[in-house]
Amino acid sequence: MSISSALAAGVSGLSANSARLAGISDNIANSSTYGYRRVTTEFESVVIGNSNGGGQYSAGGVLSQSSRVVDQRGSLVGTSNPLDIAITGRGMLPVMNLSELDGLQTGNVPLSLTRTGAFRTDAEGILRTSSGLVLLGWPANRDGTIPTMARDSTAGLQPIVLNVNDTYAEPTTRISVGFNLPAEATVGGSAGTTSSTSIEYYDNLGASRSLTMSFVPTVGASGTGRSNSWTMEVRDSATFDDPATPADESLVASYTLDFNDAPGGPLGAVTTLSGGAYDPATGELTVNAAHGPITINIGAPGGTGGLTQISADFSPTNITKNGTAAGVLTAVEIDENGYLHGTYDSGVTRILYQVPLVDVPNPNGLTALDNQTYKISKDSGAFFLWNAGDGPTGSVAGYARESSTTDVASELTDLIQTQRAYSSNAKIIQTVDEMLQETTNIKR
Repeated sequence: MSISSALAAGVSGLSANSARLAGISDNIANSSTYGYRRVTTEFESVVIGNSNGGGQYSAGGVLSQSSRVVDQRGSLVGTSNPLDIAITGRGMLPVMNLSELDGLQTGNVPLSLTRTGAFRTDAEGILRTSSGLVLLGWPANRDGTIPTMARDSTAGLQPIVLNVNDTYAEPTTRISVGFNLPAEATVGGSAGTTSSTSIEYYDNLGASRSLTMSFVPTVGASGTGRSNSWTMEVRDSATFDDPATPADESLVASYTLDFNDAPGGPLGAVTTLSGGAYDPATGELTVNAAHGPITINIGAPGGTGGLTQISADFSPTNITKNGTAAGVLTAVEIDENGYLHGTYDSGVTRILYQVPLVDVPNPNGLTALDNQTYKISKDSGAFFLWNAGDGPTGSVAGYARESSTTDVASELTDLIQTQRAYSSNAKIIQTVDEMLQETTNIKR
């Protein structure tokens, strides 16, 4: 009976607009919630029977379908915390719930996704939000490199734990020098003054040591001109720390240096007397210091860098080296590529973790959970872990949060429309009731 179908259609209209009202209420309530994704409610008509048959028509009513617009992005809001994290573009941060840590074993970790978070270290150093979301990442090796990890699995991800008392020392393994040796010191009959300088380096435990590089000119007889030849001796101060090592054994390497008369006084040839061999292709030699080998770049033959010999005073023009003294962790920041950098009071900065970005084919198919988090579902498709900025993903922003995607003005407009639609559907039920009342009054 058509009048009965009208009643059912009115009831379905009330139900659909109630669902829409619930979504609008959530949106308005979360208009200031960082990372919130607004809910939209779509209406679909229902057709029952054949509307073209026999002049009969049955109202089917309406069905509502609510969904969350996850792929819509909010604007970024700057903050003062370096570990307030947001994403500029596509992708999501990998997180897990703090409650799941206790039973966590090696292997795949439970994965949740979020777009933004205010992360702080707790009493145990775990990087988490106040709601208990723990940030996940790939731990770096001691030298700051990230191991190769599976991109379609969470097996390599670990909860990020920061030790505020972490100390770090990096031994010196490479030194590059640029010295000018005075050409007149090799003139026959001259005094042949030795030139020397000390270079600080750090041993395996971060202690300060020094290499002394001495340059002894080869002086011929008076009137023989310049020999353009020197003997370079490298001594290591660390050998004096060992009482069993005589002081004269601090010499760790020696070489004969021959220079050309070409403009600029470039290095011509190097002959190894003791120590590691000199490589003319790279301009490097390796000395066995007390705490491990150190590679020294003195320049390639004929090159413009490294060691030179011109008629000027001895001058160290350039010294660069790696390695740092022992230092305590003082600050942690994340860069646009998702690398978590630790800064130590020694001045060194190194990579502690890499936070990948998670992407799925259909972000709107993700299952929404509490605290602006999402889970992978069959509708979202399988996830893939990208380096931030690679593939379809955006970059990571520290000192920032992502705002809610709710537009309050638009929601209030929708609220008015929903209220009117709800009242209209209630009027349908009232009208049907009056018509049924008239039908029952016929018998009277």
